Amino acid sequence: GPLAMGTGFGAGLGLALASSAFIGCSFVLKKKGLLRLCGRSRAGQGGHAYLREWLWWAGLLCMGVGEAANFAAYAFAPATLVTPLGALSVLVSAVLSSIFLNEQLNVHGKIGCILSVLGSSVMVIHAPQEEEVSSLESMAEKLKDPGFIVFAVCVLVSSLLLIFVAGPRYGQSNVLVYVLVCSAIGSLSVSCVKGLGIALKELFSGKPVLKEPLAWVLLVCLVICISTQINYLNKALDIFNTSVVTPIYYVLFTTAVMMCSAILFKEWQHMVLDNIIGSISGFLTIVSGIFLLHAFRDMPFTPTLVPLFLQPGRADSHLPWSSADRHQSCQHQPLLPSEDKGSQSAEEEE
Repeated sequence: GPLAMGTGFGAGLGLALASSAFIGCSFVLKKKGLLRLCGRSRAGQGGHAYLREWLWWAGLLCMGVGEAANFAAYAFAPATLVTPLGALSVLVSAVLSSIFLNEQLNVHGKIGCILSVLGSSVMVIHAPQEEEVSSLESMAEKLKDPGFIVFAVCVLVSSLLLIFVAGPRYGQSNVLVYVLVCSAIGSLSVSCVKGLGIALKELFSGKPVLKEPLAWVLLVCLVICISTQINYLNKALDIFNTSVVTPIYYVLFTTAVMMCSAILFKEWQHMVLDNIIGSISGFLTIVSGIFLLHAFRDMPFTPTLVPLFLQPGRADSHLPWSSADRHQSCQHQPLLPSEDKGSQSAEEEE
């Protein structure tokens, strides 16, 4: 009934949010642990001193708890809700880094954080509510659906083409090649997780799940999918900057998961139009927030970037139509004054 549906949805939502908080914290704890080792052998140079640092282990534990909560969330709530909320872990780690690691969060970053929170709230309000699959039998029925089979074949064929044809040619120069592989395969891994979550739920309620071949097939598929994902994500991160890969990966992965769950679980069929528009708007808002948070992360926001009429001390002396001013419009000034650049590079060298 509607009551059971509401509790499941609430549990899934709570687990998804907890997962983001733990994963966000884990990044900061690990980094803090690695920074404390600065004097000793660094992980980047092949040292393993971080294994003796309790903060690093705390970070690893946090990561494990977060991933487990995320896994469990898929058993209770629709994938269309759980996956986009993963973006909040980026936000948690950005905010905590600015507090504990003294990493500056500039204006763009703060606006990005606000946008991500707003987008997530909109998505939660409009997410599809019904529990689409409750047992392994119904999951097996869904997997036999011709629409899903076509989708899965398309994903596998395009992934193979990307890996063996596009990878060697464009993998080093185009960020999309490896990230698309991760995202496409990732959409399948989420359906495996969803199926395994249901299997575990049935196992705890005392059904003979271990005799079901489907549960084992899903487990094997999940292991293959996740190892492929990690492999190609690491390749992408190795070649390109994290601040480029992360937002693109988030957008493509979430889009692929939403498509996959729309086809497999028909999550969108029972949704009214305003909820569909709401879900998509919320998702796009999170995307904009994540983009702002990442793309301008290392860009200093100096007072000279503020429009002239907002700059302190300029307001009174500033006559808008004076000819001198027209020649010195801010379009012709460099983004960073040259003396700032000098002092900046000096700071970086220290």
